[in-house]
Amino acid sequence: MRDRGNDVTVWPALDAHSLQCHRHVVPHPRNRVTRLFATCLLALITATCSQIPFGEKTVMLYYDVVVYGGTAAGVTTAVQASKEGRTVVLIEPGQHIGGLTSGGLGATDIGNKAAIGGLSRTFYERIYEHYASEDAWTWQKRSEYRSRRAKAGDRAMWTFEPHVAEQVLRAMLAEHEVPVLFGMRLDRRREVSKSGAKLVSIHMESGLKISGSVFIDTTYEGDLMAAAGVSYTVGREANARYDETLNGVQVQNAVHHQFVVPVDPYVVAGDVTSGLLPGIRTTPMLADGSGDRGVQAYCFRMCTTDVAANRVPWTKPADYDEQLYELLFRNFEAGDLRIPWNPIWMPNKKTDTNNNFAVSTDFIGNNYDWADADYATRERMFAEHLSYQQGLLWSLANHARVPEKVRSYYQRFGMAKDEFVDHDHWPHQLYVREARRMVSDHVMTQHECQGKRIVPDAIGLAAYTMDSHNIQRYVDEHGHVRNEGDVQVGGFPPYAISYRSIRPRREECTNLLVPVCLSASHIAYGSIRMEPVFMVLGQSAASAACLALDTSRIVQDIEVSKLQVRLLRDGQVLTWTKGAGKPGIARASLGGLVLDNDAAKLHGSWVTSHSTQSYVGTSYLHDGNVQKGDKAATFTPDLEKAGNYQIALSYPAHANRASNVKVVIEHARGRNIVTVNQRRPPKNGALQPLGTYWCDAGKGTTVTISNAGTNGYVIVDAVQFMPK
Repeated sequence: MRDRGNDVTVWPALDAHSLQCHRHVVPHPRNRVTRLFATCLLALITATCSQIPFGEKTVMLYYDVVVYGGTAAGVTTAVQASKEGRTVVLIEPGQHIGGLTSGGLGATDIGNKAAIGGLSRTFYERIYEHYASEDAWTWQKRSEYRSRRAKAGDRAMWTFEPHVAEQVLRAMLAEHEVPVLFGMRLDRRREVSKSGAKLVSIHMESGLKISGSVFIDTTYEGDLMAAAGVSYTVGREANARYDETLNGVQVQNAVHHQFVVPVDPYVVAGDVTSGLLPGIRTTPMLADGSGDRGVQAYCFRMCTTDVAANRVPWTKPADYDEQLYELLFRNFEAGDLRIPWNPIWMPNKKTDTNNNFAVSTDFIGNNYDWADADYATRERMFAEHLSYQQGLLWSLANHARVPEKVRSYYQRFGMAKDEFVDHDHWPHQLYVREARRMVSDHVMTQHECQGKRIVPDAIGLAAYTMDSHNIQRYVDEHGHVRNEGDVQVGGFPPYAISYRSIRPRREECTNLLVPVCLSASHIAYGSIRMEPVFMVLGQSAASAACLALDTSRIVQDIEVSKLQVRLLRDGQVLTWTKGAGKPGIARASLGGLVLDNDAAKLHGSWVTSHSTQSYVGTSYLHDGNVQKGDKAATFTPDLEKAGNYQIALSYPAHANRASNVKVVIEHARGRNIVTVNQRRPPKNGALQPLGTYWCDAGKGTTVTISNAGTNGYVIVDAVQFMPK
């Protein structure tokens, strides 16, 4: 068989037939004998391909649905296509399935778990089933493990060990007999084959050629999307682009994971002529809201443990560069003694550990080129991130300039010996928080996140805070180093994601879907980019692909109403009704000026919740009962006129709340501190009076809620200013 001048090797048993014959080569859910034969054959073909020099021969296979990227989203995509009776292949450039879900991110981030349905929820339910067995508990007893992500009556589990996640995902693929091609990278040196706007086939570096009817890109980078000629962007749009307020450069809003003590940025402290330390911007900062090519920082989500028998000591990397950690040392020496990481406990005394505070695991400013980089450059950047993080942890545990108390803390921990055993116990997946983002007919923005605009073609819900990690470091007007880019704004209920945001414009590609690098602004993507949501969108993409095949339509022309019927049939959640069933208290019903939690200026990382009723608006915030003294929320009213105002606090009471929450009121005639017991319901129904104070007109009054010294969960909901 000849393919436009290239030598094409078709497996001998099939070469007497047309390309259509290949539909019977690959596993098909209606014929178990064929599936078994095809699986063995595919393994043999794959092994043969890996030995074929590029340009000499090509082996070609055909599938109804071709999924590129073995992330957790790729798994649900492939499984759904198989469930719908279509031939499907999952192509993974590396050697592992699951992406971040099996790459260390075991503390599932999702604002409201009830928004997650379909195969995504199935995955978490199978995690629950795994840990329901006593055999799953090796380093602790089942009864000893507690997770704040668990909810009574929920038969899904949202925290897990990396190897368990991959085990469950592989089992889902095996159950639906989905073939997986490991170690198969898209050949980005060659153009994909297209007929007009239709993608016909893609080439692997091995020499394998994959043809298909519909292609789905489930990578974090969007490599197939880019190769197909689909429009995309990298970096932050200006606020003006989509009429947003949280996009672009964010100096004023970057209060999280920030320096809280003055730290000198120069190589020789105090000497401007000595140059800046690594990773600090050398050019003037752009104005707030300006667009740029900055990308929020990457890191590795570490699986650590304090179990000595399962602990691998921190290792000093061979290319250790002490100057990379000079900011860390100076930050300690300036008085910031916070422990700079955020470990969340997983089963078996392991953690999912993430970035925290001013200098931590995020390698800020060192990932801008990742999205468009070639494989060799990405491998170098991966190694640089790994070396930085290994050196950071070694420094925290061993370096003489780290306070002894901090060193002792880190010496208790190490990487889990029974995780990532083929990668020196470090994750095989870098946390690519965002890379390319498609630009299609509909771009998800801050307006959808906050419910100001509702999409009519919902294919799933997102529910997380609009969240961006820091993007760069700069020198402020006082000559001190600062972080920029971290934004965390929540307080909204789950919202719908548009089908148009996962499919390209029709003139660019008519048979490609992109559920991971979907069409969204930087700040909206910060809310959508959660692993459970990616899994939801992957399943929805597969259902859309199968509907397109069933009706002989391009992906732009399928009837979304029919797609939604399929999605609902398969357990997807497309509309949010739980919040509407138990609405929060309307601000207007309280009288006076009421500021809800979305109006507060936050210090530290707060969690959005809807769990306990009697809150104002759509949600409230809590401190997670952790990092006491590091979190505060300040309300600043813009009062029309001066006068006496009764100030009152709203919070949903509960027995696990703090009984000693300090509320500081700064007003025209001084400063008052009121202690509130949030375990008891507010005296006036929804509101707890804090006193009456004389306040000037304008923004001279502040009310600050702090978690310093508190003995339970601290709640931030709303503050009322009632003129007297």
